[in-house]
Parts: sequence; C-alpha cells; structure tokens
Amino acid sequence: MHISEIFKSKKNILSFEFFPPKSERSAEALFAAFEELKKYKPSYVSVTYGAGGSTRDLTHDLVVKMQSESNIPVVSHLTCVGSTQDEIYDILKKYEDNGINNIMALRGDPPAGQTEFKMVEGGFNYASELVAFIKKHFPQMGIGVAGFPEGHPDTRNRLNGSTR
Repeated sequence: MHISEIFKSKKNILSFEFFPPKSERSAEALFAAFEELKKYKPSYVSVTYGAGGSTRDLTHDLVVKMQSESNIPVVSHLTCVGSTQDEIYDILKKYEDNGINNIMALRGDPPAGQTEFKMVEGGFNYASELVAFIKKHFPQMGIGVAGFPEGHPDTRNRLNGSTR
C-alpha cells in the first residue's frame, strides 16, 4: 500500500522512523525494537540512510526483513550519494521483488569529511533525477520527497544571489 493511500484512508497516523544500523549486532537490536513496536500498530515505518550512505547494505537488508516479517508498509530512504544509476536500479529491483513499494527519494548529504555533494560518475546530481528514474523504471512505486521551503542551502538565494 502506498503511503499516500494510508493518509487518505485514516484520520490518525502513527509511524516510526528508524536510523540505519551501523553493524550486524545493532541491526539485530533494531529489528527487536521493531518487533516490540509492532504492538502499537503503526500505519507504516521508515528506515533512513546513514550519513553519506555508509550503512546502505544493512539498511537494505533490514528494510526487506521488516517488510517480509510484517504486514506494515515500509518506506525506504534512498539517496543519490555514492551510487550509480545501475546500483540504484538493483536496489529498487530488490525492493520490488520483496514487496517494498514506498521510497523516500533524497539527494542526500555529502559523506563525512566532505563539504560539498559530488555526484559519482553514472549517478544522479539531484533528487529530481532520482525521482524521474524511479518513475520511469518502477512506475508502481510510491515516491516521497523532502524539500526546503526557504530554498536548499546550496541554492543561490533568490533575493540577493548569494549562497548560504
């Protein structure tokens, strides 16, 4: 079920957002917490990416496990950081094959130690490109995005032409 359908069908929504595990041990602890929180009947859960996508494999495995072992819709965050289009395609295919059909598409922050976002060769520079890619290759997926009402910190200020 797409998250948009949940918001249309329910007056009250409860969701939990999980930060990505940094190790196998923390992944097990996080899944145990998920199991405990299921008794509150959340409408959906989401799992974020680590800073710079550093924990992505554990995140993907956890997302698949949560979806396969519950009837709770799972939203997986997906960023442009450090991934080629082919790698993103493989992730989305894995999700599709495992019944995950909600993605939070983000550009993502620069990896630790970097001050600027740098697109990897064959990757995406903007979340809008990621969204277009998902819509083209996986049109059945629900896609959420995040925005900056005042403008992204890296965008030229519409009033005075400066950045930041």
